[in-house]
Amino acid sequence: MIGIPREVVNEPGVEGTMNHAPATEKDEALALVNNDVAMEIDPVVEKRVLRKIDLFFMPAMLVGYGLVYYDKAILGSASLFGMTTDLHLSVTDKSTHPPTTDTSRLSWATSIFYFGMLAGLYPMSLILQRFNTRHVLGPLVLVWAVVCAATAGVSTWQGLFIQRFFLGFVESVIPTGFILTVSSYYTQDEQALRHSWWFSGTGVFTIIGGALNYGFGQITSGTLKRWQYIYLLAGALTFIFGLWCLFIPNSPVSAWFLTADERVVAVERLRKGQTGVRCQKIKMSQVRECLTDIKFYLIAIMMASAYTINGAVSGFGPLIVSTFGYDTLDSILFQFPLGAVCVIFIPLCGYIASRVPNTRIIMLLACCLPVITGCALVWKSTWGYHPVAPVVGYSLTGFFGPVVSLIITLGASNVAGATKKAIMAATVFVAYTVGNIIGPQLVNSKTKDRHYPELWTGLIICYCITIVSSTALYIALKIENRRRDQLGLDESQRDKMAFSDLTDGENMYFRYVL
Repeated sequence: MIGIPREVVNEPGVEGTMNHAPATEKDEALALVNNDVAMEIDPVVEKRVLRKIDLFFMPAMLVGYGLVYYDKAILGSASLFGMTTDLHLSVTDKSTHPPTTDTSRLSWATSIFYFGMLAGLYPMSLILQRFNTRHVLGPLVLVWAVVCAATAGVSTWQGLFIQRFFLGFVESVIPTGFILTVSSYYTQDEQALRHSWWFSGTGVFTIIGGALNYGFGQITSGTLKRWQYIYLLAGALTFIFGLWCLFIPNSPVSAWFLTADERVVAVERLRKGQTGVRCQKIKMSQVRECLTDIKFYLIAIMMASAYTINGAVSGFGPLIVSTFGYDTLDSILFQFPLGAVCVIFIPLCGYIASRVPNTRIIMLLACCLPVITGCALVWKSTWGYHPVAPVVGYSLTGFFGPVVSLIITLGASNVAGATKKAIMAATVFVAYTVGNIIGPQLVNSKTKDRHYPELWTGLIICYCITIVSSTALYIALKIENRRRDQLGLDESQRDKMAFSDLTDGENMYFRYVL
């Protein structure tokens, strides 16, 4: 359970170089700073260091996660450009009157990506912890680029299923890698805004991707089909991102873009939050602690239920909008408002969380309400020809973006211990994959004339589950913080605990953010 103290044993310090650090027991931060005494930090220097870290990581991470979202979401647009017909992803039964269309293959093409991600998440997270970041992340992203571009060469629906599984497997390294990177470079207070920045790539690339796909929709000649050009472009952009990943430093201790003095500041400023920097030894005791920590289960439930909507919207959004009487290209353009909601409200919620303490869960609950409203509006309004209400409702579902971003922040900011952080990062996105697997299965093409009732009912239920589990997490964390405040700990010992690679359950100086 949360906060059960464990006996902490003094362990040997860190030795060796930082570029090839051995799997030592304690945090590699101890190679730069004293474990016993906190150093004074010049606020001007700290601000300069933070700015350098932001400039190196945030733009590239936003683009990187935008590409993660884009190469999944383009399946919905590609299906409008002939991919569904070319690969026989939909089957029309002409023996019925009127003829019926079965899109279950398209549903599985969407879902099977997440089975691949599910298979890769825990191994990738532990590999990222154990080995140098750029030696893992860089090569895998380059492989991802090749696999993505190879979609253009797929000629059967069976081949697409295989390709999508491997695409999900290699992409699983990105979200967990980003969570671990942010937790290694930023304080608890700073993490909400930084997670929101990279996760807002979903909204940015919903807009950019929609514009690109609209452009590809104008192609009327050429040796390739329009949907093949889309995948080739996505692969090329991903390859460029992969080149950047080859230069990611392992931690602030070895951050080559900082001076020697700035690296000390980058490490020392993380002491107060007690979350540590990086330890490359995998500790089974921390894995076992995860299994008894209620946070893991509640955050997993929150993520799985909140992200179910993405599995439906990313794979079927343009198809659903096309049933409102809009043509293929207009259906793609209607992804813009949904993307705009993500672009505006994901960073806004992150900014508020970084400025106003303990507002993460409150904002999460508030953002659930527009999603529920949007689902009900699409379902119950009159569709007709070019209707306004369902399009507005569809755009409101974009509030799932800030909901999920805040869940990621809650998971990343409320754990300590290198192995436990890796397991939490994987767990958050295992739940993400579960939601994405379920989402497409809620789309039943046979009930299109009734506005897909199974889809909207299922999504409303999922967001009610998100609300209940988020409330339970708020209560659990608040009670635990109050208990720790009453322990009467010796504050002079706080600084000595920061870089001992203790978990949040072992370190009673750790405080949870709400």
